Amino acid sequence: MGADHPDSGFHPQPTGLAAQTARAHSAPQSLKLYSGWFCPFVQRTWILLEEKHIQYQYIEVNPYHKSESLLKLNPRGLVPTLQYDDKPLYESSVVCEFLEEAYPMHTPRLMPEDPYERARARIWMGFVTSRVLPSFHRFLQHQGQEGMDEKREEFLGYIKEFIREADGEGPFWAGGEFGLVDIIMAPWAIRLWVFDHFKGGLGIPGKGEGGEDEGVWERWRKWLGAVEERKSVKETMSEREYYLPIYQRYAEDKAQSELAKATRAGRGVP
Repeated sequence: MGADHPDSGFHPQPTGLAAQTARAHSAPQSLKLYSGWFCPFVQRTWILLEEKHIQYQYIEVNPYHKSESLLKLNPRGLVPTLQYDDKPLYESSVVCEFLEEAYPMHTPRLMPEDPYERARARIWMGFVTSRVLPSFHRFLQHQGQEGMDEKREEFLGYIKEFIREADGEGPFWAGGEFGLVDIIMAPWAIRLWVFDHFKGGLGIPGKGEGGEDEGVWERWRKWLGAVEERKSVKETMSEREYYLPIYQRYAEDKAQSELAKATRAGRGVP
């Protein structure tokens, strides 16, 4: 189990709807997803596989006791790692784009057909990974009240920037259809409750309380509501209580994941 690792006291398997999804994909398949149930980077890939109804085998990985089969594919031992035709692929955004291209007969299409719109989607997917995610963790891992408001405002500013670039009607980022930009952002958006639980509140204004930004926050609420209700999102989420001890270690700035260490050192997503 790797019980000597300070982060190892987590639930070993997905629960709730995610457990049902994992069980439904336990049979051997040529396409294998090496997964950690709690990992938001994994959830990106998992959502996409479910959306496109691609056959895959779900393999749960203990990140503190990595299997030889995983380390042979990915020497860093990080998840998600995909095994495709006995060849490895990793980095969640790369894996998602690969699956979109490698299974063209599987719908829905999650990237725009138009080259300009596809490039624009990549810009905002990159924005999520390079701006939103590090800011999420700077806010979550910040200790003490001094500087907390600054971290909160930085994070909310990135959320506003993201949603201002979304289609005006939605409900999804690019309009009426769920797409890869939504998938890249979704796992962190549906975990925003951690700030209410551990950091005294996220600070997004309630309905009618957004002042000059009310239109922006109304659009955000519409987007988030649609994402939270998406079948593929709900069916790749475990029960909230099992995330709590994991995020408590982040909130106390004691987590030893690669992302937590990178945040602590002032670096971006590793």
